Amino acid sequence: MINRKFADIFFKYLFRIVALFSVLALGAILLFVFFQGVLPFFSSTAQGIRLVPQRINELTVNGELYLNHSSFINIPKNTNRITLSFPVAGTSTEGDGNETLEIIVNQSEKDPQKMLAFNVAYGNGATSGNGVAVGNGGSERIKITYPEAYVYTVSWTAAISALEKRIHIILPEPPYNFFRFISGMEWKPSTAKLFGIFPMIAGTILASFGAILLGVPIALLCALFMAEFLPDKPAALIRSGIELLAGIPSVVYGFFGLMVIVPVVKNIFNIPSGNTLLSAILVLALMILPTIITIAETSLRAVPNSVREASLALGASKMQTAWRVVLPHANSGVIAGVILGISRAVGETMAVILVAGNSPQLAAHPLLKSIRTLTSTIAMEMGYASGRHSEMLFSIGVVLFAIILILNSMILWFRRRMEI
Repeated sequence: MINRKFADIFFKYLFRIVALFSVLALGAILLFVFFQGVLPFFSSTAQGIRLVPQRINELTVNGELYLNHSSFINIPKNTNRITLSFPVAGTSTEGDGNETLEIIVNQSEKDPQKMLAFNVAYGNGATSGNGVAVGNGGSERIKITYPEAYVYTVSWTAAISALEKRIHIILPEPPYNFFRFISGMEWKPSTAKLFGIFPMIAGTILASFGAILLGVPIALLCALFMAEFLPDKPAALIRSGIELLAGIPSVVYGFFGLMVIVPVVKNIFNIPSGNTLLSAILVLALMILPTIITIAETSLRAVPNSVREASLALGASKMQTAWRVVLPHANSGVIAGVILGISRAVGETMAVILVAGNSPQLAAHPLLKSIRTLTSTIAMEMGYASGRHSEMLFSIGVVLFAIILILNSMILWFRRRMEI
């Protein structure tokens, strides 16, 4: 008796501790994602300019020597002049010397392409800002490129490109405008540093609502038929099959859509590619069916038989009893199933990647055009994203969370309105 008492106390406190740590872990994850998501709208990517040397073992930056340095070299904020120098073996006519690069920083300039000006010198020769030598024969020794926004690359020519010495100059990116992020039409994270996600928001909402409009009525009809009209043994057999479908991984649905639905859409509508919004809607509708059917059918079967008998005793038909008595009586469980189905449709990733085409552009008539959803963007780009790009992917996660929260709130509000 005493051992049982101590066991009850032990498990009581154990469950409390586990529940507490679970809540704390979930809260920490949400806070981390939210913090990372809002960070790019309030802070810049760095305090000042950063340099990354490549194939330069001995580099002097404003008088400070860096040996075999391959990571960021941080330049203090508000620095107006940066002088870089490293030793280089000269030609037979020039001898050994130092390659020197002087960078003038215009802190008041907002356009990153106009923020820096370059002066270059080699031995006794000097070069102008465009990198063309004006001394010692006038041969070209340096190339300054602007491969992407806020990044300059200075390259010193060599016999082969693999031996070129380079210095990458990374300017700090200012805080990104939130409304430009939400309403922007262009997603070019690498080159132009444009992070407009409106086409992806529209693609997510269109695919989800299309799947809801197609899948929810079919799911409710199937659940009502199984619970009210189908005999017990066939209903149990079909129920087992539907529960099996609910456990199939999403990538299998995506592969089925890629092999079956995409070619059918392409052939029926005679379009170049079947990877379209319509294909995504059909796959998502197919995916949410098992979840909604299972939960709705369980809720319908849980309605007491006395409710059905009362309706039938008043002269209602079996169909009228099912539609006007049983279904409203089980609306709580049915709506819970719809919410779970919507959450799966909005949050689906792998299947949509396989069938939607993943084009981050919004067409005027998008049903037969390629789309990209928010989840697809996170899944495809998180593996290689860094800096501001990575932060923006967290911001997409926050937007996705807000969309799911708004949709679920609308459904719950509609449910309360129905109960009045």
